[in-house]
Amino acid sequence: METEPQKVTMRKGLSAEASSYRCAACHGDEGVVLGHPIRGRAKSRSLSASPALASTKEFRRTRSLHGPCPVTTFGPKACVLQNPQTIMHIQDPASQRLTWNKPPKSVLVIKKIRDASLLQPFKELCGYLLEESNMIVYVEKKVLEDPAIMDDDSFGPVKKKFCTFREDFDDISNQIDFIICLGGDGTLLYASSLFQGSVPPVMAFHLGSLGFLTPFNFENFQTQVSQVIQGNAAIILRSRLKVKVVKELKGKKIAVPNGVLNEVVIDRGPSSYLSNVDVYLDGHLITTVQGDGVIVSTPTGSTAYAAAAGASMIHPNVPAIMITPICPHSLSFRPIVVPAGVELKITLSPEARNTVWVSFDGRKRQEIRHGDSITITTSCYPLPSICVRNPVSDWFESLAQCLHWNVRKRQAHFTAEECEEEGEEGEEG
Repeated sequence: METEPQKVTMRKGLSAEASSYRCAACHGDEGVVLGHPIRGRAKSRSLSASPALASTKEFRRTRSLHGPCPVTTFGPKACVLQNPQTIMHIQDPASQRLTWNKPPKSVLVIKKIRDASLLQPFKELCGYLLEESNMIVYVEKKVLEDPAIMDDDSFGPVKKKFCTFREDFDDISNQIDFIICLGGDGTLLYASSLFQGSVPPVMAFHLGSLGFLTPFNFENFQTQVSQVIQGNAAIILRSRLKVKVVKELKGKKIAVPNGVLNEVVIDRGPSSYLSNVDVYLDGHLITTVQGDGVIVSTPTGSTAYAAAAGASMIHPNVPAIMITPICPHSLSFRPIVVPAGVELKITLSPEARNTVWVSFDGRKRQEIRHGDSITITTSCYPLPSICVRNPVSDWFESLAQCLHWNVRKRQAHFTAEECEEEGEEGEEG
């Protein structure tokens, strides 16, 4: 799987081309990006720049989601120091489209376990994938151990065609072309946990309770799945966190890696004392958290636990890591956002009265003692989530439908009599 590239290459420094470079977002209707003319700059911003699952050939990016390229000369004599060894290749989020190197042949179907309401959609989807699309379908072994599926004789012939696996036992990372999730946001988090490295594209159907990360409705799944198989879809790259827990056991340090889509939560656990942890950024101590704990989240996780703890909600395309305290014993400790490339390290403070506990997307909860450490940075393996429309429209739709963002009864307008009274008061004033 690839994203169709539409890259802007920037040198961190002043080059011979810098003086002639014109940013299309800053100048008129025509600019030059690396020698290629750009015409017809969009005059208005649209939240639905592309139709739902439109053909790749029909897709036209109307405006970049990047800000304008910064001018690297300052006044008559100052400029950014040239560094020819460092080059940034920036993918414009608005141009991220799904395409296939080869036609997909295998699909992993993830279903919420022991949810009777999902049995019929699961059967319909698997039947369609096997019989109509000729796909190889992988399912987790414990899904087929559901009594409702085991006792269904009519589903028997279909079950025999499945390829099964067991979490933590079987490696399927190189066997899956794309993933379909049936359920709530938890199914997407579970899909992320199965692939610590490169993640196949994920298509998530909203069949759970909240569905902030699952934008697709199941009613017309055949058309939607067919479009994805053909490669006609927008995707959003949801950044993940690369987490390493280093524990000291019998005088030896053991590192355990984890991939996280939403957040890493460090809390005081069952203790009645405040948690007391030190937070380092690129090796420098930036603060000590005294409170119930701290949340380190991705932009995707900013609408989860972090939002409940008072943090801002950040669009998934923003490259950042959020640090949000949980009930800090300080009136001035506000959530902060740091660049995605930094490395955070969290340890117990020497003065801590108790241990703390850590969890990763709500799973694999474990105790952190003195001498242990948690290292967090942005992973180079994002989760490619398939969009219904585009990354911007889908996100605001989820804010409105799932979180009822800024829902308020509208203010009533003035009546004719009130308008006249306002006008008379203004004249008297």
